[in-house]
Amino acid sequence: MPVPKKVADRLAAGLKRFKPVLESAKARDVNESDTSMIVTDMLAEVFGFDKYNEITREYVIRGTYCDLAVKIDGKLQTLIEVKPVGTELRENHIKQAVDYAANQGVEWVVLTNGQFWKVFSVSFSKPISADLVLELDMLALGHNDEDAHDDLFLLSKEGIQRSGLDAYNDQLRARSRFNLAAIILSEPILHTIRRELKRLSPDVRISVDELREALIHEVVKREVIEGDKAAEAQKLVSRAANKALRQRKTRGDAPETGIVSADDPPGETPPSDG
Repeated sequence: MPVPKKVADRLAAGLKRFKPVLESAKARDVNESDTSMIVTDMLAEVFGFDKYNEITREYVIRGTYCDLAVKIDGKLQTLIEVKPVGTELRENHIKQAVDYAANQGVEWVVLTNGQFWKVFSVSFSKPISADLVLELDMLALGHNDEDAHDDLFLLSKEGIQRSGLDAYNDQLRARSRFNLAAIILSEPILHTIRRELKRLSPDVRISVDELREALIHEVVKREVIEGDKAAEAQKLVSRAANKALRQRKTRGDAPETGIVSADDPPGETPPSDG
């Protein structure tokens, strides 16, 4: 997503300004309250939120507080949990904010100590969970680095208004390890791999079931083929394959026998699996 020049200039200037502020705060080992003040200023001067109308400190949720909250046009967008600048961020630090977000129906939660910013996407399934989507180290980013601007833009007011984080998260999910594993173990890909193996060793015969077992036990990590996320990915791949099959039948296309590789001569039918 292209970053408007005006926003890129603000991101560059803000990053340049706050690097020495963060370095000084780390050297002095400031507490959580002082870190929260720095983070509030960064939200305004770097990320472009109105400090008085769009940033709320100690946002009240069910009788307790979240450190910071960001609203746009009165709608709650992001909850932010702040830790002291010298504290190492751990995912267990985010649990309370994730619970808050789930209660409020908010998808995005940020955990930060000023220097490091971790952005989580909240899943409203049972149990509630959160996936790390973006991680930034403000002291490592170059203020004139376009890649840094691209990452910072996702957290900016303008980026949120353009659903930048949602689009970025969709891209990450599409190429998640669960989806990739499900695709590798799907029937069309298994047949394609089997065909390519036969090209390498024409005299060796291996069944699709044998190939699947070899991939599961020797190639693909078990963690990406078991559990709720793996099952969800497998269903997604299966639905996509069935949809493609229905579309081919509707158009009257011939059944798909395999994927023609780059070394297949034009017009040549790929070898059958028999």
